[in-house]
Order: sequence, then structure tokens, then C-alpha cells
Amino acid sequence: MAVTERMGTGQGVIGGRMIRHDALDKAGGVLLYASDYFPRGVLVGRVLHAQHPSAHIRRIDKGPALAVPGVVCVLTAEDVPQNEFISGLPGRVSDAGDRRHQAVHQILARDRVRYLGEPVALVAAESEAAAEEALGRIEVDYEPVPGVFDPIEALRPDAPQVHEDGNLLCRWAIRKGDLAAGFAEADVVVENTYRTQFVDHAYLETETGVAWMDEDQVINIRVGTQVLEHYRDVAKALQIPDSKVRIQCTYMGGGFGGKEDVTVEVFLGLLAWKTGRPVRLEYTREESILAHAKRHPFVMRYKTGATRDGRLTALEADLVGDAGAYAYLSVWVVHYITFTATGPYRIPNVWVDGRGVYTNNPIASAMRCFGSLQSNFAYELQMDALARELGVDPLRLREINYLRKGDGISTGDPVRSEVELAEAVRRCQEALETSDPRLEEVGEAPSLRGAQGRSLSKQNRWLTGRGIAASFTPYGRMYWTHDTSQAWVGFEMDGSVVIRAGAPDLGGGQASSLVTIASEVLGVNPVRITVQAADSQLTPLSGTTTATRQLTMSGNAVLKSSLEIRRDLTEAASELLEVSPEEVEVADGRAFVRTFPDRGVDLAEAVQRMAAGGRPLGNLAKWDAPAGEPLDAETGQGRAVNDYTFGAVGAEVVVDTETGEVEVRRMTSCFDVGRAINRTSVEGQMEGGAYMGLGQGLMEELVVQEGVTETPNLETYLLPTALDTPDVDTHILESESGLGPFGAKGIGEPSLTPAATAVALAVIDALGTPIRKLPVTPEQVLAALAFRGESAGRS
Repeated sequence: MAVTERMGTGQGVIGGRMIRHDALDKAGGVLLYASDYFPRGVLVGRVLHAQHPSAHIRRIDKGPALAVPGVVCVLTAEDVPQNEFISGLPGRVSDAGDRRHQAVHQILARDRVRYLGEPVALVAAESEAAAEEALGRIEVDYEPVPGVFDPIEALRPDAPQVHEDGNLLCRWAIRKGDLAAGFAEADVVVENTYRTQFVDHAYLETETGVAWMDEDQVINIRVGTQVLEHYRDVAKALQIPDSKVRIQCTYMGGGFGGKEDVTVEVFLGLLAWKTGRPVRLEYTREESILAHAKRHPFVMRYKTGATRDGRLTALEADLVGDAGAYAYLSVWVVHYITFTATGPYRIPNVWVDGRGVYTNNPIASAMRCFGSLQSNFAYELQMDALARELGVDPLRLREINYLRKGDGISTGDPVRSEVELAEAVRRCQEALETSDPRLEEVGEAPSLRGAQGRSLSKQNRWLTGRGIAASFTPYGRMYWTHDTSQAWVGFEMDGSVVIRAGAPDLGGGQASSLVTIASEVLGVNPVRITVQAADSQLTPLSGTTTATRQLTMSGNAVLKSSLEIRRDLTEAASELLEVSPEEVEVADGRAFVRTFPDRGVDLAEAVQRMAAGGRPLGNLAKWDAPAGEPLDAETGQGRAVNDYTFGAVGAEVVVDTETGEVEVRRMTSCFDVGRAINRTSVEGQMEGGAYMGLGQGLMEELVVQEGVTETPNLETYLLPTALDTPDVDTHILESESGLGPFGAKGIGEPSLTPAATAVALAVIDALGTPIRKLPVTPEQVLAALAFRGESAGRS
């Protein structure tokens, strides 16, 4: 899409196209990631992973491994000062009726392994070869025991128990209105069951870090992590003061939630603490796929009612998620899918049960969209199913029921920002209906025509279809978590600016957005702003780079801090210019009189005046998100989160009826981002979300059989390449109604939420028969075609 390039400094930077501060270093290959650090004398760290999905450990003998030349240490559970992390979790009802439940997560398996790949031992050696040989010589005597690998089966009373207190990890509920009355009012009721898959984050950079102990006996860990505060987890494991652990977070080669939980941080801390030497640990691709947490598979049973004129009356849903062997963040993922189960629609009568279940499968935890992707697949396919039953256009049915500002979601909490869904869907529809001459050059493939209908090529081989999915996705943490973020912004004497914030940047431009905000407020060219991010001992803590929260949280903290020092700056400049502070503007590296722009001074001169007058050159600010009481424990009513991002993704596909292959020819994305801080970054997030959705809609699946991963590398775990991804036509809406700085909303996760569903809907539109499971593989397509043929024969 053609755009007018706009660069700026000072006023007008927001909403423009600022080159990210790290862009040239990344493009030139000079930016250092966690894997690029090799301190002198560094040891090689490795992890021994369990070879069974469910087993008792009878004995571990590390003696043979210690005898390998070059091996410095071998650690097992008995060597870890505090081997178990214990955390309280909501959403679980104990026998005593207490809704809080303790989850136990062991760092190294002691007596029992519960999933294939669970860490059992650590090795540090002088070389890769020695470390590898030592892993092979650690003797572990396993006694395999029956496991459970299906979350539905895991809920049976006679199922093998993953943990002693049962396989039900958590339960969340929504109870709103009168369900029976709602279905009695309905003229049409549809019931379907939908399934989604295990998905790997598949980031380019695997889990990597280096650790060393400095002269003050502080354990330093340089690592790619989404959570700087994991230094506390390391300290807890070692039973040392938090102040004796420092995490320096590097820029990351992708995270998507997979680096939100502790990955290698504690292992690195343990090995550096035990050896007193620098240790480097880098997962292979196979280790990464084996060991880190995945997106939750869900089984989602939906029953939805509507009147003949298309008004939704009731929804009943039962959502069961496979949490794998340990709790991690499953409680919160299940919470999110439960309250987003209704989608961005007004439904007066709602009954939803969401359950997270332990199995002996790989651990499931945070991944981009955090439950919203799975619920979107179910509620959007339900809307299409209702439309077929009612004989109405599916997009018109959606528009009738869209939430509006002030409407209550499933928890009864009103939407506080603008809802631009109708416009977003309209933009996507127009984009798909606009002819693309490139598609007419495809030889045998059919011409694409019609808004929603199917068409056959002359050879009756190719089918085309279009799909548009709408969505709403929370950004920011739960309402009752009292989320907070801090940032420091300060001038140097030459008028340049330093930002210090503990916000990890996982590639989404989190740090650059802070530069843009400070540039806008202080009138400083972005190239004169340095951002120091994510050092637990040198930067103010800003919280996790998760939940699409950093722009809102750290962005508002930087905005607040910048406004404070701008006030002192304009006061100092007003003294030099002999006008009132209200008459002073700052932009383009100058402070000047607003009505006489030629009358001004360089910012450096104004900053020096600030210092001479005893004014502070920097400010530490804290921004707190609105917070209050949790949802009602029985009904789920109340305020779940603070705000939502609304939008839509559209897709156009061609299906090969002989092979079942699907080619995505066009994609379009439209979201209300509140205010675009950097348009290039926003478009990048929208394009990336669309591509990730394409992959998860058509090919990505971690195949697990009886707890064993059968897609252990990138040869077998399928990802889309440049040959599979069309251009994405992006459209940005700006309601300026978000909680973020300048009215911005989060877009990192929301851009993905409806993308996989849009692709699935396009395939369903082409085939004319339902598909209710992700990913939509060629095998599924051929089965659907066979079913359609059988149905046509019977009719």
C-alpha cells in the first residue's frame, strides 16, 4: 500500500514513520544478542532432559559424568538449595472450598518426571564435546508409570494422576442472565465442537544466555527474556539475596510468550554459582522444541442461540485446555479464554465453563494472544454456522451483534473505549473485493470473484474462497493485579536525552516506542536519545514484556516523566526568552516562542539554564494501571481487564481439490490501534500477526503422541516461508480512545487473534462444508471434500 513517508522531530513525531533506533544495527548484523557473548574462560552448560513422559526416578548416578575429562560440575536436584517453586493460583476449588491452590514446579526432577524433556541434571564443562559426553554418562534409572495424554480423559476419576491433588488445575466460570430463557427465545440454535492444536513459538533465537560472578559476588546473567524480574527466581533457587543477582536482558530474536516463563536463567545462575566461572548455555533447536512451553490445545463445545432477525440470545460453552505437566501460566490462559468466549458480541445470557487440565504432554503456557486465538476460532465459526442456518450474510449477522461502547462483555463490565469493528470489517471486505491484477496471471488458477461465494475453475480443480474474522483482544494485565511500570528520563548538558526503563524488547520495537514518545514531548531528535533498557540493577523495573502491556505501561511512564522535565525545561527557556512558560514550545532541538518561532534558543542552552537554576535534569515516574477487585468467584462478573483492541483480518485462498493444498493469495488487516505511535511499527505488527496466523491456520502443529513429540525440529514442524506469504494490505484506524500514551492501544497480540480463523473461514467458504479443527491441513481438506461428495450423493 502506497504511503507518504513522514519523518519528524519534536512535535509531529507521533503517528509518523520513525526509523527504529536499533534498525540499522539489526540490518547490518552488528546488534549483539544473547548468543553473541563468549567471555574468556567460559564453560559450556548443558541440560539433561528426561527420556520418558511419565516415570519415577529410582536413582541418578553422576559419578561417570564427573569422570569425563573437562567436566567441571554436574548438578542434580539435591544440589539446588531450593529446588521447588511454590505459587498460589486462583481458579481452583480445593476440598476445603478454598479457591486458592498451590502449584509446585521443580527446577530439576527429583523423584518423578511428568513430561518428556523435563530437566533432570545440569553439566558445565570446558568444551562442547566434554559436555555432550557427560550428558550421555549420567546414569538415570527410570521406572515408567502410566501417564494420561488427553485432557478429557484426564478428568475421569480413574485416570492416572499427574499430581497428587488431581488433574484439574483450574476452573473459571461466567454466569450472566438466564440461559434457559435465552435459548427459549432463540429461533435457531447451533451446537459444535472445535479443537485447536499445540503450537510452538518457533522463534529464530533459541533459549540462550551467559552468566558470571563479578568481584562483588553478584551473579550476572545476560539472557534473552521477556521478564527482567526473573532475577528473583534465580535468587530464590540459590537462597541468596535478590540484590546478589543481576539480569541484563539483551534484544531478542523473538519471544511470542515463550520467554515469559523462566527458561535458562536459573540453570545459568546455578552453574555460575557452583563453578565460580562464566557459563554459557544455548539450547539446540531440538532442545527448544522439546523443553519450552507451547500454545494450549483446547476442546471447545459451543451452543449458540439467535432469533430469526439475527439477534444473539444465549451462549453456552465448555472449554477444556491441555495444560501439560505443570501449571505455569495456564490458570491465566484459561481465565482469558473464558471471558473472551463470547467474542466481541452482545449476548445477554451466557454460561461458560473454562477448565485447565494436567496431562503428561508438553507444558503449555503463554503464547501470543494468550487464549484469545482459540476462543476466536470457536466464536467466529459459530457466527458463520448461525448465518448458514438463518440464511443471512455472515458479515451482516456480525454487525447486528457487535459490541458498542458502553455495552457489557460476558463479565458484565462495560467497554470503555471506542469499538470500530464495523469499519474494520468493511475495510477488509473492500480490500478483498478490489481486483488484484497479479492474481489474474496465475495460469490455471481461477479468476477470483464474488464477495463470499465459491467458484470453480474450468478444470473443476481449484476452489476459491474468502473469509473475514472479527476479534477483540485484551491488552494489559488483569484488572486486580495492580500493574505498575517505572521509567526515568533525563537531559544531558548538551541537550541529548537518556531513557532508562526495565522493559525487555523482544523485537516488537518496545524500546523504540519510548524514544518516539520522549522525542515528541521534549522536541529532541530521536538520534539524540539513548535508551538503556532492561538491566535489573541499573534501570527502573517496568514489568514484563507480555500481555501487550509495555506501550501502555512503560509508554505512559515515559510520557509522565517527559512531561515533568518538559515543564522545567520550558520554565528555564522562558527565563532566557523573557516570556511566560505557557508561550514556550519545544521542537526540532529548540525552545522558541510559539507565536514567534524565529525567536528561540537551542535546547542545550535551556538545559544548562535548568541546571544553573537548580532544577533537576531527570525525572523518575511511575504509572499505575487502573486496578480493583477480582471477578466474582461464582459468576465471573466484574472487571476482567481495562481495555480491548478491536479489529479484523481477511483472507482469500485457492484450494487444490486434487491435493488438498491451500494457497493464501491475499490477506488484509484492519485494527483500531487508538493512536499509531510509529506507523511503520504498527504495520509491521499487523503484517507479522497475519503471517503467524496463516501458519497456525494451515500448517503449524506440534504433533504429540502418548506424550512424545513427533515434530522435533524445523524439518518436521512446518512453518510458512516467503513462498507461502502474500502481501498484507494493512489499514490503521485511530480512535484515540485507548489507555496508552496519546490514546494508543496495544496491537502486538491483537493483530494475530483473528488471522488463523480468517484463513480457516476462507477455506470453509471455498469448500462449502465445515471444518472445525486447526490447522486446516490438506488431509482435512480432502476429508471435507469427500464428505461433501457423499452428502451430495445422498441428497
